[in-house]
Amino acid sequence: MGKTIVITGAGSGFGALAARALADAGHTVYAAMRDTAGRNASRVAEAEAYAAEHQVDLRTVELDVLSQESADAAVATVLSEAGTLDVVVHNAGHMVTGPTEAFSPEELAAVYDTNVLGTQRVNRAALPHLRAQEHGLVLWIGSTSTRGGTPPYLAPYFAAKAAMDALAVSYAAELARFGIETTIVVPGAFTSGTNHFATGGHPAEQAVLPAYEERYAGLMDQVAQRLAALAPADAPASLVADAIVEVVDTPPGERPFRVHVDPANDGSEEVSRVADRIRAEFLTRIGLDDLLAPHRATA
Repeated sequence: MGKTIVITGAGSGFGALAARALADAGHTVYAAMRDTAGRNASRVAEAEAYAAEHQVDLRTVELDVLSQESADAAVATVLSEAGTLDVVVHNAGHMVTGPTEAFSPEELAAVYDTNVLGTQRVNRAALPHLRAQEHGLVLWIGSTSTRGGTPPYLAPYFAAKAAMDALAVSYAAELARFGIETTIVVPGAFTSGTNHFATGGHPAEQAVLPAYEERYAGLMDQVAQRLAALAPADAPASLVADAIVEVVDTPPGERPFRVHVDPANDGSEEVSRVADRIRAEFLTRIGLDDLLAPHRATA
């Protein structure tokens, strides 16, 4: 049966692709984005047109992950209209590029606010419902940078995604006894098909940049070009959406804890396999192995 799904940051990139793919698969999908009446109004219209053309249940909802009030209102809207909520997809994210030293602490905090604290606000809005019904899926869109190869000039984003991954791992154990599953989908560096690189921010303070440009001239362009060269030409960003659909459509209790979608193969999958094995072994050693899989509903 179709599930009711909310996806944050679904105006473009992985989020928009996943929203359409999940709707095509027969689910009721809420593509959540901020400023739906303003700068994202055209994206709302695009989602409506897609739903009409393909005769699928793709909707939009106002959700700014920087606001708890907005997250609460979005989840309330979903529950009011659809009557239920089965899957939360944490996709909203923001990337910045440049020498790490050039970013102020406040700029780093802003990246953390979107990529990490945003997931906490949405969880605090959605989890009371998922816990009460004793089933559901929380699906996190991570990054291979958490454990794989990490080129320079992306540190604020990489640090935030690593923090989000750590949060997801802890949530997985804390939600298992409520029957709620966790899956972390881990995309690699898709340099086309998303707006990450195109809309990424830069440090406001420019004074330090000349010193870095002298030693690292053109580095950011070089990184993007070399990442693009690593990935096969036939590896579209829609592969991430396909992986999300596959996870959602997998029967409860059988969903994988982590799924890598990394055409460039930067090593993250290998490292994660070890880390996840050690996590499972440690929880087993301390007698908490029941937290490695969701419990069945008691009712």
